[in-house]
Amino acid sequence: MQLFYNADISELSTSFTFDKTESRHIVRVLRKSESDTLQITNGRGQLFLAEIVLASDKKCQVHILKCVQKKKAWDYHLHIAVAPTKLNDRMEWFLEKATEIGIDEITPIICDHSERKVVKLERFEKIILSAMKQSLKFHLPKLNSPVTFKQFIKGNPKGALYIAHCEEQDKKSFKKELEANDDITIAIGPEGDFSSKEIAFALQNNFIPVTLGESRLRTETAALVACHSVAFLNEH
Repeated sequence: MQLFYNADISELSTSFTFDKTESRHIVRVLRKSESDTLQITNGRGQLFLAEIVLASDKKCQVHILKCVQKKKAWDYHLHIAVAPTKLNDRMEWFLEKATEIGIDEITPIICDHSERKVVKLERFEKIILSAMKQSLKFHLPKLNSPVTFKQFIKGNPKGALYIAHCEEQDKKSFKKELEANDDITIAIGPEGDFSSKEIAFALQNNFIPVTLGESRLRTETAALVACHSVAFLNEH
């Protein structure tokens, strides 16, 4: 199965035209022709079966045959707030793998010790979209604009609230704290960890301090461990 994406398709749509780049890919690269069928999602849980009615590498048009509502594979909302890594490819790796595993929302957070404070959202969105299609998922994770850690906390994130940090203080095991089907928000700091001030502010706002294990993990590894821990607990 090959999955295509367009945000503008809805259950009311009867036809659709791909842009020039996607049309060229469909007709020239995949060698699709008229009467062939395509599977398209809008990233909102809907899968569309469509028939090609015009196979042009400049304007590939399809007729929508059927719309199927696809239930999300998990019953919780997972929101990971993570400080962008110094090297972009590490953050991109996390976004790709987390999307494959299953995540609902990602917020880049700028922290006191952040080495990277500029985020290229357009590039990140492409990584997430590609991973969604590759892993045959029909719900596109939400990527929020970057905010400071304090702004993120003040935004009243929902669910059970956790902050993973490396300071020597009383912390609980993230895996042991998890409950099946709980909505979860977890904050993962930069390479230099959260500052003491940031940790104190999070705790004042009902975040639970947690550890992700014995090893000292890179930012992107910690974020992925958190993502997988939640997915593993909720496996049916």
